[in-house]
Amino acid sequence: MVFKIKLVRGAHTTSRRPVRECVWSLYVGIVLAPEPLMVVGTAPHGVSVRVAAVGDLHCGRTSRGTLQSIFARVSDDADLLLLAGDLTDRGHPDQARVLAAELPVLRVPAVAVLGNHDYEDGQPDEVRRILTEAGLVVLDGDACEIHGVGIAGVKGFGGGFGQHAIGAWGETIIKQFVHEAVDEALKLEAALARLDTAAVVALLHYTPVAQTAEGEPREILPFVGSSRLEEPLNRYPISAVFHGHAHRGALEGTTAAGVPVYNVSLPLLVSAGSAQSAYRVIELPLTPPVAASREARASESSKSRPRLDAVAGTSPVNRAVIS
Repeated sequence: MVFKIKLVRGAHTTSRRPVRECVWSLYVGIVLAPEPLMVVGTAPHGVSVRVAAVGDLHCGRTSRGTLQSIFARVSDDADLLLLAGDLTDRGHPDQARVLAAELPVLRVPAVAVLGNHDYEDGQPDEVRRILTEAGLVVLDGDACEIHGVGIAGVKGFGGGFGQHAIGAWGETIIKQFVHEAVDEALKLEAALARLDTAAVVALLHYTPVAQTAEGEPREILPFVGSSRLEEPLNRYPISAVFHGHAHRGALEGTTAAGVPVYNVSLPLLVSAGSAQSAYRVIELPLTPPVAASREARASESSKSRPRLDAVAGTSPVNRAVIS
């Protein structure tokens, strides 16, 4: 649960200010009595976990039967599946039911976040309920652990990147737009703070870095993602970040702290590979958990932190799956 206390003092946020500063200029976030962390399976230290990821399935009423072959191949190629939003085309419950009917062939755990398309029909809670009953773990500002991999999930939001990010100044509607991105960043940080696993993955729909949005028309960049989502990612020792949404973006990028970011939008994967490309697999080595507490690690990571591959050798080995 997150209590938001709006400060009387006004605030003009720019991308040059850390999101934590922006957050405190806009809201005070307090996390109280979180739900118990969902844990599925275990993996011994010293092995790796294969994580498959894809976003933007845009499942519609005519998609029946088209995803089963993909999910069957995932079961052979990976130990778990991440779905990076836009699971349905317009967020209608009937479309969620079509996707739910495709899932029984999947033989590995699957974790998802919703995307903007899943909100279009105004029934995201019903979409989430249908997919949860079908066996998906659907995250929204919370976290879970699958086979020793901690996963923090949030939809994210737009707002732009770097010095071109939209600031919370002027009309009320602009402030509300920026506040939504800040709220999503708060939710992401709260989810990351709960994880103390050997490998940590962030799952989003919107992109947190401009690099993986490159290729999208300039005019829509503020709606593709927000650099406000990046700051929580730099504060924790994260192995990898996955997102969708940017159909015409770039496949890979990094955060300022060197965390690898993977754009796994299905249309992009298909255009970058063969017509059979349907997901990306990243192999994450599992190393013994760091003895320090989450708070100590978060405090340390907020300072100048070296690239993740210099810390405990956790740089992920990745390979594209094209079959």
